[in-house]
Amino acid sequence: MTFIVIAILISCLSVMAIRGQRGTWPPGMPVTRPRLSAVGGTYEGSHGRPSDAYVIQERLIATASGAVGGQLGGQGGGRLGDASAAAVALGAVVAARPRYGGTRRVDMDGWAQAVHRSVRSAAQHDPASSGLVSTLDLIILDAADSPCLRFAHVGDGAIWHCPKSERPQPLTTSYPFEESSPFSLEDGSPQRGLGLAPALSPQVGTVALRPGDRVVIITNGAIRALGASRMTELLAGGPSPAACLDRVFDEMAAVEPKDDATVVIADFVTT
Repeated sequence: MTFIVIAILISCLSVMAIRGQRGTWPPGMPVTRPRLSAVGGTYEGSHGRPSDAYVIQERLIATASGAVGGQLGGQGGGRLGDASAAAVALGAVVAARPRYGGTRRVDMDGWAQAVHRSVRSAAQHDPASSGLVSTLDLIILDAADSPCLRFAHVGDGAIWHCPKSERPQPLTTSYPFEESSPFSLEDGSPQRGLGLAPALSPQVGTVALRPGDRVVIITNGAIRALGASRMTELLAGGPSPAACLDRVFDEMAAVEPKDDATVVIADFVTT
């Protein structure tokens, strides 16, 4: 009798495995699916000029901080933060998103260039959008046999990799753009803002991921509010992404940042 029961169970599991491969896995049955388990939020700046936006999908996360008049982050010179620039950038990110699957490597530089062209086109064809500029921090999970994170970065935000049980490490370098910025085309250096000039040189890269690793994207408003050192302490391991975000926002409430401050925290999970 025991033998018969075991035989029946084995046959059922075999059928489930075959059907699972064909996409008819029984409802409610756990499925292994590498993804980014993420939470995010924008702490609204006290100056009342929205500039930030973000998008979270299963394997894609992006943040943007927009401005009008050629200066990012809504600072100085009468130039204002403008969330419409960020919205245009993120809309282009989603529209140009590559297909998942297959063996073809995601072209992060080409993706960022497509977003750049969309922001420039919006500014050129709509007088109300003249002078729009945006930062961009974009990550996508490449869940192949050796999972990795691919990223593209433009502007003064930041992407951090927080390996499980290790200290967070920055993946990107912040490049603010101002009228007196050294990062201008006149001296041969690349522009660092979407929508500024025809040429763009985004920072792109790849980092290997292990289950439990954390990735954090923040706009410059968050760095200015709490400082890079304190942000590193708050993001290092420990609580869930949601609890970690609550802790960051609690500290922001104590300093009342003037500019929008966006934080997205994602854990790499495989179940």
